[in-house]
Amino acid sequence: MTKLDRLDALLDARDLQSVWFARPNSFAWLTGGNNVVDREGDVGVAAVGYDGNDLRVVTDTIEAPRLRDEECPGDVSVIAYEWYEKSLAEAVVEHATTPAAADFDVPNFESVTASALRQPLTPDDIEAYRTLGEETAAAVQAICRELEPEDTERDVASAVRGALDARGIETPVTLVGGSERAQQYRHYTPTDSELGNYALVSVTAERGGLHASLTRTVAFDPPEWLESRHQAAATVEATALAATKQAGTEGEAGAKVFEAIRSAYEAVGYEDEWKKHHQGGAAGYAGREWIATPTTDAEIRLPMTFAWNPTVQGAKSEDTVLISEDGMEILTKSGDWPTKAMTAVGREGTIPRPSILHP
Repeated sequence: MTKLDRLDALLDARDLQSVWFARPNSFAWLTGGNNVVDREGDVGVAAVGYDGNDLRVVTDTIEAPRLRDEECPGDVSVIAYEWYEKSLAEAVVEHATTPAAADFDVPNFESVTASALRQPLTPDDIEAYRTLGEETAAAVQAICRELEPEDTERDVASAVRGALDARGIETPVTLVGGSERAQQYRHYTPTDSELGNYALVSVTAERGGLHASLTRTVAFDPPEWLESRHQAAATVEATALAATKQAGTEGEAGAKVFEAIRSAYEAVGYEDEWKKHHQGGAAGYAGREWIATPTTDAEIRLPMTFAWNPTVQGAKSEDTVLISEDGMEILTKSGDWPTKAMTAVGREGTIPRPSILHP
């Protein structure tokens, strides 16, 4: 089913004449373009609408030339309104066929949440994802290979952001934890602390609306427990991936995978670690389209990408993986990083997971 087929089904199911999207991830999902100017805003500077026939974009006269030239496909019309006369929501009301729905606040419109529409991924999504994952891994791992114990977390984060920005990739999340803070916090937002004995580098990267996440571990003089905790986290991640494929094939929901994750933590000797950090979930046109919990009812729809991120105090394992009924493809991988085949708990076969790099 194409993206427009999904929108047709939505219009029919809710008896709507049009549907509009101004949140950046859904705007990118439909147009391939970027409607962001102010990164602090939840709503972009343009909205894309669909009425059962064509896509069209509404924006102000400031943004219209750039969107026409650089962001929107040639078959998508861009309608401009004077920036000083009305708001984006008011302009959408003027140009929409009604009844209508939108993913942002528009007077007298119904509300629509786009996440379910964005799943599963289309073939074009998957091809773009492969490129994003490869380039993200290459950039992050190149920085990681050059790390020194005296580097500060903030300097490393800056280097990672710069390397990705040079490739046209945004970094909504950049976490760098040195050996002291990585043990204290699950979200090690970078500070001026030096890395010390080892470091965790976690990134969520975005381009064209798609998000890719990964974590890499670099050890200089690591504590003796780091290897065993890292392998425990990697075992849980391998279990999550195997359980996701099974659940997706059988039409199960995210709670089924969470059950496997919790059992895996118990099997590797860290029964309560799952309570100390979320475990991840489906990725795509959001860092996580949904996050798994014991009661998650989100259906696992394949093909789809998943970023599971189990942690064991001071250690973490994470990649973005495309899962289909035919198999798995690790998108955030590069051939120059050490890996180890990990066996999923209670399942046959192994899945390669990133090992600790010892420069």
